[in-house]
Amino acid sequence: MPRKSPRLLVTRRLPEAVLARAARDYGAVLNTDDHLYDAARLKEACQDVDAALICITEKFTAEVIAALPQRFKILSTYSVGTDHIDLAAARARSLPVGNAPHGVTIATAEIAMLLILGCARRAPEGQRLLAQGKWAVWEPTFMLGRRLDGKVLSILGLGKIGQALARRARAFDMVVHYHNRRRLPQAEEQGAVFHETPESLFRAADILSINAPSTPETRHILRAETIAWLKPNAIVINTARGDLVRDADLIAALQSGRIAYAGLDVFEGEPKLNPGYLALPNVMLLPHIGSATIEARDQMGFEALDNLDAFFAGRDLPFPVA
Repeated sequence: MPRKSPRLLVTRRLPEAVLARAARDYGAVLNTDDHLYDAARLKEACQDVDAALICITEKFTAEVIAALPQRFKILSTYSVGTDHIDLAAARARSLPVGNAPHGVTIATAEIAMLLILGCARRAPEGQRLLAQGKWAVWEPTFMLGRRLDGKVLSILGLGKIGQALARRARAFDMVVHYHNRRRLPQAEEQGAVFHETPESLFRAADILSINAPSTPETRHILRAETIAWLKPNAIVINTARGDLVRDADLIAALQSGRIAYAGLDVFEGEPKLNPGYLALPNVMLLPHIGSATIEARDQMGFEALDNLDAFFAGRDLPFPVA
């Protein structure tokens, strides 16, 4: 008699190639209308499955994890970040958790580079002028932005995405500086200048790119106190997590001109965002599309499924986080 496939909850409508593989290899419970799961709905949906493939929209809090049935064996997330999962509660329950760490790297670095270019050359302002029919004549001093060559790109968090961004920045002849909790081996630095503290990194920046994970230590790391470290007219880019920025402080700095421009793909409390951003001329705002390419989203799903495949085959998870 053939072995029964594990029953897998897939909490969101993922790309077709990912869903096809999940349906082929598992008793897949799919979310065909792509509804969102609150805590009560999550607890209910997990009662008759062996595993779940989740997204950042599903909050596996200690309460949700405590309600999981004994048959529930593994959680795999369609993301690099795990701030939507209480990892301490998962470890206490001996619940393996895997993530999808590589699929997002190139796509998110590309979005960061798009934001850097857009902010340096004031692309959002130009687009609005055209849309409003306000471009009257070519002028020698019209819409002056900044070249990137020779500018210091300070990267807060030189992990996989930060390193991919650094490679792209070097192609524009930028000078890369970075801060991590620990200095990288020289081969991984690729000539980037290490700073022992965020303050030192911020003070060096012409452009600051936030690429760090969301942790209690990094929450609101960009706030009035740390904005004061930046050079006048610096540019700020955030493609990491919205809660690394205190919105009111950044908005005030943009309004005053203390910060020249900000390029943001993530927001605290998204999809809602502080409406103060919408009134600013000197921002480039994107709706969290850092990993939104066909290639990235397929790879993310395959990596999440690789964790599940390994677990149910009795092997170590290729991408474990807990």
